[in-house]
Amino acid sequence: MAILIIGAGLVGSQIARILVDEGQRPVLMDLSFQPDALGEIVALDRCVLAEGDVMRPLTLTQAIVEHGITDIIHLVAYPMLTLGAQRDPYGAIQLNILGTVNVLEAARIHKLRRVVVASSSVLNYYMAGGEPNGALVTEEAHPRPTTFYAATKQAVESIGLNYARWCGVDFAAVRYGAVAGPWSGRGGGGPSNIFRDAVLRALRGEEAVVPPNGLEWVYSKDAAQGTLLALRARDLGSRVFNISMGRVCQPEELAAALKAAIPGARLRIDTPPGTAISLPASRPGDLTRARKLLGYEPRYGIPEAIGDMIEWLRRKNTDLTRQ
Repeated sequence: MAILIIGAGLVGSQIARILVDEGQRPVLMDLSFQPDALGEIVALDRCVLAEGDVMRPLTLTQAIVEHGITDIIHLVAYPMLTLGAQRDPYGAIQLNILGTVNVLEAARIHKLRRVVVASSSVLNYYMAGGEPNGALVTEEAHPRPTTFYAATKQAVESIGLNYARWCGVDFAAVRYGAVAGPWSGRGGGGPSNIFRDAVLRALRGEEAVVPPNGLEWVYSKDAAQGTLLALRARDLGSRVFNISMGRVCQPEELAAALKAAIPGARLRIDTPPGTAISLPASRPGDLTRARKLLGYEPRYGIPEAIGDMIEWLRRKNTDLTRQ
């Protein structure tokens, strides 16, 4: 199995780390690599870095042919996710939807074994419609996304499912919760940066800001493991899987966990500057299917995620070791 990871960022770096630890040599593709940030997570000399762009299909073909690729993990999304898509709908639609179509078409042409694509838990709550009682002959029978980012993710899932149904592409989508985890480079969504900044500011003795809404988180190491489980499952049994902590974390719980891990931490529950005001997650995604069919079980709850982030930040920041 030769794996191409498209998107060498927050989750892609953790997938590469797992593969390298297993003795494999993954191929990573990115339009603009961040070697300093990537090298903090995985040994670069044990990976193949193939610069490429999902909007240029020939770069996909070149990587597939040159490296004998059998499987693809596609993680690329428009920068800043929901906030970025609201600011630039056209750019997000182009990259998120057409970029994924290019990946699926390359998999069809080259007859790859499987493609796993990153979706999002925004589809579990940024939705409206579905009435009356889902009767298919009514105009509002189908729930519709209420943000551009959620709309692109619904489109990606629907297109992927049809590539599986009609084109023989073995497709799976993993719906990540709000991803948090070690990453010092650009990218990630608003929640990812908020989580990292809150832990870092608390460690520095500065006031940390905790978002005011409940969120369904997933730690990047669990997201990576869940993605590989979807890639490796002999018989998927389904094609869309929730990958998260399996519960909604309220702001008071996140604040309490930070204070427990960093005694004396100064915290404020508020909307961090420059971020979107997100809808609160009313209920978590159901992990039953991921547990049963993939064997997925989250290892990191909020306390464990904060503890791992603290350990990583202290290792890379010598000025924090005394905190």
